[in-house]
Amino acid sequence: MAKKKVADIIIETLEEAGVQRCYGIVGDTLNHITDAIRRSDIAWVHMRHEEAGAMAAGGEALITGRLTACAGTCGPGSLHFVNGLFEAHRNRAPVVLIATQVATSEMGMDFPQEVDLKPIYQTCSHFCAYVHTPAQARRVTALAAQAALNKRGVAVIIVPGDISAAEVEEGAPFRPHHPQPLLRPSDDELDAVAALLNTGRRVTLYCGSGCEGAQKEVIALAERLQAPVAHTSRAKDFIEPDNPYNMGMTGILGVESGFRAIDASDTLLLLGADFAWSQFYPGEAKLIQIDREATHLGRRHPVDLGVVGDIKPTLEALLPRLQPREEHAFLRNSLKHRQDTLETLARQEQPGADGLIHPQYLTHLLDLHAADDAIFTADGGSPMVWMLRHIHSNGRRRTLSSLVHGTMANAMPEALGIKKALPGRQVISLSGDGGIAMLLGDLLTAIQEDIALKVVVYNNGSLGFVEMEQKVEGLLDTYTDLKNPDFARLAEAIGFHGRRVERADQLEAAIKDFLAQPGPALLDVRVNRYELVMPPKIEVGQVLHTALYSAKAVLAGRGGEVEELLRSNFAD
Repeated sequence: MAKKKVADIIIETLEEAGVQRCYGIVGDTLNHITDAIRRSDIAWVHMRHEEAGAMAAGGEALITGRLTACAGTCGPGSLHFVNGLFEAHRNRAPVVLIATQVATSEMGMDFPQEVDLKPIYQTCSHFCAYVHTPAQARRVTALAAQAALNKRGVAVIIVPGDISAAEVEEGAPFRPHHPQPLLRPSDDELDAVAALLNTGRRVTLYCGSGCEGAQKEVIALAERLQAPVAHTSRAKDFIEPDNPYNMGMTGILGVESGFRAIDASDTLLLLGADFAWSQFYPGEAKLIQIDREATHLGRRHPVDLGVVGDIKPTLEALLPRLQPREEHAFLRNSLKHRQDTLETLARQEQPGADGLIHPQYLTHLLDLHAADDAIFTADGGSPMVWMLRHIHSNGRRRTLSSLVHGTMANAMPEALGIKKALPGRQVISLSGDGGIAMLLGDLLTAIQEDIALKVVVYNNGSLGFVEMEQKVEGLLDTYTDLKNPDFARLAEAIGFHGRRVERADQLEAAIKDFLAQPGPALLDVRVNRYELVMPPKIEVGQVLHTALYSAKAVLAGRGGEVEELLRSNFAD
């Protein structure tokens, strides 16, 4: 029987599993793997930092649904992937990492660059295994791909450098499987769900990312029950478009109409939603939860009834069991709150006095002029909030931010991976100045790989979300100042089209020009530093703590900042 190099077997198996790109940085123990990639149909994407490579792979995997790879050298090369892998894993993006290791003869001897990778990667993966012998290569790789695709997350293959170079007979034809089972509750469980919904007087649907592909059924359910629909931030793209019952989000990032629809309900139906913040669940309502993961049932807040099922087939089976309702006062009042909320958001989307650029105005103009099928990524922090509130989903657009892992600097590298995978789509990164600076080097990847992404920098000279958190806790903002370069000039030095905007009356023309650029472009926008992210419900304690901050600031000789905070948020 003919022999093959282990590296070729690994790459062949990943290619069969649907991998089209592998992100990473070449070197030593990885060399036989990258040589196998060179001879395959998988494209190598040359990154400048492995963390950015993992985020790029995660961005591609999440938006396309395809298994995507990244690969690193032994020791520090592979360790650099960790934060990006946590991001991909918690986003449920199917990513496989090929982490190479020192030669087997040196393992356990404290050899230079040797790191025991398995206990590290087990914390952010569904599957993590060494290829101990050449004969295991195809089997381990197939199982890794199968775990990443079916459990939706990260899988890790750890390959010593000498093993990847070894030759071995083909062996048993292991390959990954990706079945599509139909998962729904039993008939008795569906009857129990229907009984609670039929007797509820103020029913609200709360939809999470598990509702992907089930928008039609969610709207049909809302119509049958005359129920408002709120959604998590991760469900925005699947629930918001063309939904007459949509109330928006709740939670700290949410809006008043979404908060009220949930808070005023007496029966709350959670659909594929694993929303973590228990203080935003209603106090007295009956809670019903439907989720494909049994371990998610009741883990955020106690529920009265929890059942397992995918949302689309479950709702298809549930709808005939429900009694249709006539027009309902609860829905009518919810729709009025929604209209009031939309009017409030529209008022925030205006230019400020004296040329001040509110970040909401910047985001509104991007929403207005971006393509109908644009894909937006946003850094964790305030850019994430403005994207969720002011970018409209229409069924073709997509939005992505670090909503579970909550990392900085995710937007630009995730946009790199998405644009590399989908070169015909417009991909726009909404980057904070802190976030873009953290992984700034991978702007060079856009030039290296000819990736025409668009980067908008929300430049407020601070770690803005952290600064707001400190003020809300009654603290003086500390260590949040950022001494930034002119990001536009820096981008031009790299090879981007760069432009800086400091006044509101220059912004719309600049955005049109920026989006029209054929290659990579960066728009550095000086936005209002003192903009507050207002939650849908303001607690008394938050008001008192912010007032305490104001008093401390005045006593510390920073009264001008208090005046600017009030003027920026309440005077315009």
